[in-house]
Amino acid sequence: MRRVPSLFAVVLAALAALLLAAPPASAHTELVSSTPRNGTRLAHTPANVTLGFSEPVDLADVHVRAAGRPLTVTRADSDKAVRVTVPKTSGQDRLTLDWQVLDMQDGHSTSGALSFRLTAKASAADSAAPPLPRPSETVHTAWLTARWFGYLALALYVGGLAFLALLWPQGAGDRRTRRILALSWAVGLAASLVTPGLQSAYGATGSLGDVFRRATYTGLLGTEVGVVAACRVLMWVLAAIVLAAVLQGGDRTARSPGWRVGALAVTVGLLRTTSMTGHNSEGTHPGWGAVADLVHLLGVSLWLGGLTLLLFGVLPRRRPEELSAVVSGYSTLAGVSVAAIVAAGAVLTWQVVGSFGALVDTGYGRLLLLKLAVLALVLAIAQRSRGWVRTRLDIAVLLRGDRATVRPFVHSVAAETGLVLVVLAATSLLVTSAPGR
Repeated sequence: MRRVPSLFAVVLAALAALLLAAPPASAHTELVSSTPRNGTRLAHTPANVTLGFSEPVDLADVHVRAAGRPLTVTRADSDKAVRVTVPKTSGQDRLTLDWQVLDMQDGHSTSGALSFRLTAKASAADSAAPPLPRPSETVHTAWLTARWFGYLALALYVGGLAFLALLWPQGAGDRRTRRILALSWAVGLAASLVTPGLQSAYGATGSLGDVFRRATYTGLLGTEVGVVAACRVLMWVLAAIVLAAVLQGGDRTARSPGWRVGALAVTVGLLRTTSMTGHNSEGTHPGWGAVADLVHLLGVSLWLGGLTLLLFGVLPRRRPEELSAVVSGYSTLAGVSVAAIVAAGAVLTWQVVGSFGALVDTGYGRLLLLKLAVLALVLAIAQRSRGWVRTRLDIAVLLRGDRATVRPFVHSVAAETGLVLVVLAATSLLVTSAPGR
């Protein structure tokens, strides 16, 4: 165990090297050009303005307004460009176009403004334009909350099933464990249904009421984000079959190879459809980002799901044979999970942030640093838990789960679980934020 600090030092050094050597990564879809160019002085209002973006865009995801009024957007000469039809105006000395675009990969919103000086001068009445609608903070908060509950449900479901299959099959008959798994499935399905609507409403500067309108989802299903969301809902439906089988069959089903294969397939589907809505597709090597995000989510799920069932399922029973087998087995599983989280996190940091400057000079980077700081605190507490397993587990087994002997481990696991929930909250903030900003 003395090699653990050295291992962490090597991992941190590798992470620092990646951050220093990595090239800057692209953020979300950005406006890179316009015809006429921004700031150009024009003799009259142009009939059309062409906008060129850094990535391909869907026409339905591009919104342009002038004086608060939406303008018609059509395809230009490539999938990265659109043509905006500008109505004729008179008496104005400036034309301002406010634009907003949703990223086709993850649905995040990017916006800005173009301004052109016109020869004719405007009257005071003509110059006064209604303000451009801004995304609702209420919708953003609801979206963030739904993402947090979605991540939590995913971790409890995936990690809980893995805990039963690998370490504690008899836990399938435990009442508290069954409730945790059933609740995690219900919350996961609900979050997968409502999160796409919240994301769509936020990107379109809508209100919370738009989440419950069919038009919001109808337009969303025509996009890549909507297709991924529909697949995620389907995976949660299939997850109900896997869960029902183990709840009905108990430990016999949890030991069954057939059930384990089905649970693994559903787990991979849930993890993949969740990771496809993050930032892993950005950067110079999106394939590596996708793999790293999948490993990262799996590691967190095994860690948090196992912690939860350990805290609310195994430890309250204080059965010597379970303490001996399950606690020591989970200690090993948690160590592997943490190593996977650190390695995958290093790849994702390099993939999304891309430079040391972006890590310290942007809000996204500082939030990521805060997440890493909390994670470091969790690892310190986890080391304390592992120390108890090494030195006190055998005594607890001999004393047949004595409450006083087990209590320090329970407190350590509870603190570790609570801080992992904070890490999930930081993850939700990062997913709903734009890198490089």
